[in-house]
Amino acid sequence: MYYVDMPSYEEIGDLNLVRSEACVSIYLPTTPVSRETDKSRLTLGNLVKQAAAQLADAGVEKQRIEAIREQFSDLLDDDEFWNHQANSLAILATPESLRTYRMANKLTDILEVSDRFHLKPLLRAVTFPHAAHILALSENAVRLIEVSADLPAREINVHNLPTDAATAGGKATNKDYSGTGHRHGSQGQNFYLSRYIRQVDAALRPMLAGSDLPLILATTKPLESLFRSLSVLPALRDIISGNPERLTESELAAAARPVLDAHYAEQVQDFHRLFEERAGQQRTTTDISDAARLATFGGIDRLLVDIDGVIEGTIDEETGMVSFAAEGSAVNYGIVDEITGRALRTGAKVMAVRKSDIPGGQDLAVISRYPI
Repeated sequence: MYYVDMPSYEEIGDLNLVRSEACVSIYLPTTPVSRETDKSRLTLGNLVKQAAAQLADAGVEKQRIEAIREQFSDLLDDDEFWNHQANSLAILATPESLRTYRMANKLTDILEVSDRFHLKPLLRAVTFPHAAHILALSENAVRLIEVSADLPAREINVHNLPTDAATAGGKATNKDYSGTGHRHGSQGQNFYLSRYIRQVDAALRPMLAGSDLPLILATTKPLESLFRSLSVLPALRDIISGNPERLTESELAAAARPVLDAHYAEQVQDFHRLFEERAGQQRTTTDISDAARLATFGGIDRLLVDIDGVIEGTIDEETGMVSFAAEGSAVNYGIVDEITGRALRTGAKVMAVRKSDIPGGQDLAVISRYPI
């Protein structure tokens, strides 16, 4: 079983505000198979040694370094903790604190030592969480399924959700809107199905309105069309086609993955389309120095950042001026990471993606709130 605990975008922005002469950020692959965690623990031990060496080179007091070592030692010795893992683990430590986040996505070893945390890998995990709600809708049954990258799919109990169209719409003897007579043929069919969809919509609204999870329809084309015309709940364009009655929760979850992949790809494509449009208005840049100044003064509207690359240096807190530096020093930090944190705290929409997904294959791409 997977055990996942991820921060929100707001938490990531707050984590970016943490300052210490010794901030250690470690990401490493793990496994949900408890008897196979020894490799991860060995890897972590080696990364801690490297972190301590970097801190010593930066002139951090031995007592402060030892405080970090002790926290990692306690974590390494905690068998209960290591028995409940997912695919990756993030550890953010200072001499005073140690935070862990278990992630469903798979990462390689990462070690960053600075005066602030390295947070892009966490951002990637929340950018594309591979989680959704599935509405399995047919005339004979309706279910709401929750799927995620880490836990088995499960059906959610929804108050007042109708059991089927016939029960909800009174298929056999529905009166028309004037209360006289009965509807027959296609007119009656549309009437009871419409009533059914409205009841489904009313039951789902309190639960799904404002949800961050996308809604995927698993249904037939006629019911899809009717749902989209009558429901206020936004569903993804792509659906799981066919009658979902005989599909299990796990089968629906498997069918949802390509739909989610297409959804995430569309989000990146939407950024590219807007980027091209805003380029003619002097509202785009792929220059790190420009992006740093915009982030400092709240000028970033949307931002794509490379999940893998690390460009070290510093950004002035007041002016946003960038000073680039060589890697491997605890004095410096990831510049793109810092831009990301500042952008999040000023309400920008940020996505961590592969470099090939960024316009021009750059380290970042910015759509600004005003001409540059």
